[in-house]
Amino acid sequence: MRRLLAMTAGIFSVFVFGIFLTGYAGAVPNLSNAQLQTPGTSRTLTLPPEADHSSVISLGTAVDPGTGKKVEGYAIIHYKNQPAKPSKPPRGGNTQCYSFLAQGAKWKTVEPWIVNLSNIDGLSEQFVADNLATDITKWEDATDGILGNGTSGDILGNGSTTNAVLIADTTSPDNNNEVYFADVSSSDAIAVTIVWGIFSGPPFGRELVEWDQVYDDVDYDWSASGEATKMDFENIATHELGHSVGLADLYELSCSEQTMYGYAENGETKKSTLESGDIAGVNALY
Repeated sequence: MRRLLAMTAGIFSVFVFGIFLTGYAGAVPNLSNAQLQTPGTSRTLTLPPEADHSSVISLGTAVDPGTGKKVEGYAIIHYKNQPAKPSKPPRGGNTQCYSFLAQGAKWKTVEPWIVNLSNIDGLSEQFVADNLATDITKWEDATDGILGNGTSGDILGNGSTTNAVLIADTTSPDNNNEVYFADVSSSDAIAVTIVWGIFSGPPFGRELVEWDQVYDDVDYDWSASGEATKMDFENIATHELGHSVGLADLYELSCSEQTMYGYAENGETKKSTLESGDIAGVNALY
């Protein structure tokens, strides 16, 4: 079972995502180059105008302080429900609904993560802490392609809680993985995941080095039980953590029942459980 350790000080960062290169049945969204702004004291993640027509924002390149390697950053934006794209004929005869951030880009070193549980929607801090740990376990349990058999990998490590202000890393990684609630400037953006890593070059040399996640608790109300007028936290968090382990969004109608389908709506809970494409994807990657 994934452990969450109590912690009252320290600054780490977690935010989701970076979605773009290879896949199977997932349509590739437009990719924009832009800068995000994260004023820590205002608890606002400001999205650039490009975010209105792109679900993936390139954050450019930087040096990873942990490895000294040149890495790229991507912000992946999770939007409210929109019409799905028509399904395309499968490539190479593969009908699986999964796609990678980049072929071979995965975690090779297990790192801890930290979460600031404070939110303005009344979600129990204990619920948020426990649920994040549970949602990570879902993905790790699927690495062998079989759920619930007691065999799983360790991808994202253990978590800790903090009261410190966390800031998503939009210009360079800081060797910490952070999760928190804040305002996201676009009212259509439910959550954002930032992922830093090596996404080009030979697949064997690619890897993920950092992830951060921000959940918008200003434009959206959140629920722990699938309330019809609110975003279900487990539903969204399970999807976002798929980005953290290296999976990309899916946008085709034929994949709309998968956890990694790129849109969501109030009251939705179907992303709380991993489906066949999600399981096949994380199994193929790890």
